[in-house]
Amino acid sequence: MPGELPRLGFGTYEHDDPEVCAESVRQALELGYRHVDTAQGYENEASVGRGIRASSVDREDVFLATKLTTDNLAYDDVIHSTRKSMDRLGVDTIDLLYVHWPLNTYDPADTLPALDDLVDRGWIRHVGVSNFEPRHLAAARDVLENPIFANQVEMHPMLRQDTLLADAREHDYWIVAYSPIARGEFFDHPAIAETAERLDCTPAQVCLAWLLDRDNVAAIPKATGDHVAENYGALAVELDAEARERIDAIDEEHRIVDFDEAPWHAAAD
Repeated sequence: MPGELPRLGFGTYEHDDPEVCAESVRQALELGYRHVDTAQGYENEASVGRGIRASSVDREDVFLATKLTTDNLAYDDVIHSTRKSMDRLGVDTIDLLYVHWPLNTYDPADTLPALDDLVDRGWIRHVGVSNFEPRHLAAARDVLENPIFANQVEMHPMLRQDTLLADAREHDYWIVAYSPIARGEFFDHPAIAETAERLDCTPAQVCLAWLLDRDNVAAIPKATGDHVAENYGALAVELDAEARERIDAIDEEHRIVDFDEAPWHAAAD
């Protein structure tokens, strides 16, 4: 397995109410989450930082990740915007900094050396990418001095991402699954619903347990209220052979996040 990463993280996409965001982060950390994920584009880094400080968990025990927007990927913009992210988060070091999308101002020769320099400065601990296809990953490895620590992509039982997962295992990095419960859209699929009933857990927990059962995979479900604890309960769910076989046999594929300019469409041209 690659370097240390808490495998069940707390996602904050669309946590745009500052008070709810901060309280949800605090609640998650008090429950036991130790991996928190945000992004410049979510416009909630300050709230995430407040939630971390409001918890009883020491900062050094929290693995904190954020992402660069596609407008901040030129060398100088990477440096300056990361400093602003650190200020908003209220931290001296970001554990994992992702390139959010290989789009718009992304240029491997310009963007990636800035990430290496941020590691050298001690501003970030690890370099990550997000929504990268195999061709982007190969090009990034040719430029980076530091290893890719993680590729954050949509992954759930309806989007297995086997090709990307094989690349992660070959090159020893994490796949971090966003939309890991597919926003609940497939909870009524027989393989999910019937497994949840048989194992006395929820469909969301089944989806998360399936991801956490895969080597090199972490998951970052977003949640508020009771769902924060429900998702954390997936760590106690053990899938048996029947559950794995049923879920692995799903032959449908559905994306939750998709648009015409997405990297996977360009890769297929």
